[in-house]
Amino acid sequence: MKYYIIAGEASGDLHASNLVKYLAKADNSAQIRGWGGDLMQASCVTVVKHIKDLAFMGFSEVLLNLRTILGNISFCKKDILDWGPDVLILIDYPGFNLRIAKWAKKYNIKVVYYISPQIWAWHESRVHQIKKNVDLMLVILPFEQDFYNKYQFPVTFVGHPLLDVVPEKLHTEDKTNGNIKTIALLPGSRQQEIKRMLPVMLNVTKKFPSYHFAIACAPAINDSFYDEFLTNYPDVERFRGKTYSLLQNAFAALVTSGTATLETALIGVPQVVCYKGEKLSYLLARKLIKIKYISLVNLIMDREVVTELIQDEMNEVRLTQELTKLLQSDKQLQLTQIYTELRKKLGNAGASERAAKAIFDFAKKH
Repeated sequence: MKYYIIAGEASGDLHASNLVKYLAKADNSAQIRGWGGDLMQASCVTVVKHIKDLAFMGFSEVLLNLRTILGNISFCKKDILDWGPDVLILIDYPGFNLRIAKWAKKYNIKVVYYISPQIWAWHESRVHQIKKNVDLMLVILPFEQDFYNKYQFPVTFVGHPLLDVVPEKLHTEDKTNGNIKTIALLPGSRQQEIKRMLPVMLNVTKKFPSYHFAIACAPAINDSFYDEFLTNYPDVERFRGKTYSLLQNAFAALVTSGTATLETALIGVPQVVCYKGEKLSYLLARKLIKIKYISLVNLIMDREVVTELIQDEMNEVRLTQELTKLLQSDKQLQLTQIYTELRKKLGNAGASERAAKAIFDFAKKH
C-alpha cells in the first residue's frame, strides 16, 4: 500500500522514522512518501519537502512568510493527489496538518493522526474539527485518552515513542570528565528559538567556571549558525547528532521547552526548563493557553517537578539561581526518583510498533 506522511518538525521526523521502520515490516509492499527530515530519508522515505524549510515560529514570522506557507500548502495538496496514497499519516504539526486533514476529507482520503495536537492546552474547540476530519487518532500521552473521551471521540493510546529511542540509563552523580562535571545546553531546534535562548544560556556559563558546558546542536541547522554565538565562548563544546550521548554524561541541563524536556527526564538528567518567545506571540498565548505548565515533564506528572523559567523569568539572574539549586546533591537525588515514576506513567516501550500495526490494520480494513 501507499502511505503519505507529513512531519514538519525535528521531533516529528524522529517519531515518523521509527514508525515507518515497523510499517515496512508490517506491510512488505509499503511505498512511503512525505515531508520530513534526515531521519525519515534514512528510513527509505521519499522526502519531497525537508523540515529545515518549514520552521516558522511566532505570529509575526508566520505573517512575514505567509506566501511561502500558502505555497507549501498548495504544493502538498497537489503532491498528495498525484501520489494517490491509501492512507495519509499526519505527525503532530497542527497548524499545517489540521488544514490538510480538512482538505483530505473532501477527497475521501483516509487520515490517521499520530501524536495528537496539544489541543488540550489551547484551542480546545479544535476537537470538533478533528472528530470530523480524522479517521484514526493515535495518542502518546496517558491523559489524552480521557480528554478525547469527554467529546465522545474514541482514540487509541499507543504509549510514548520516546521510550523506544531514549536509552534507559538513568543519571547518576558520577558524570565527570576527569574532575570536570558537564552541563548540557539544549537551546532548541529552530533558529528563532536558539537566537532567544542560547545567548542567555551562554552568559550563565561564566557563573560556573568549575563546570564544562556543551551544546546539543540541532540536526537541521548548520554549524556556521552557532559560530556567531560562540565567538566569546571557546571552551563551550558542540555535540551534533549525539544529544543522548551528551545527556548521558551530563550532570545537569538547561533545556528549551519541547520534546527535549521529556528526553532529558527519561535519561535522568536534572534540568531547568526555559522558554522565551516572540513578545506578541507570548501575549496572545497567555490568553489562550489553559494549562498550568509548559514542560511535558510537569504536565505528565501533574505537578511542578522541574523549574520552568518563562519569558521575562528566563534571564541570567534567575537561570543562575535555579542552576545553582539544581547542582545540589539532594535535588539531584529527588529528581532521579521522580523521573523513574515518570517513565512508568508513560507505559511500556513499543509505541512505534503498536502505532504501525494500528495504521496497517486500518489501511487493510478500508
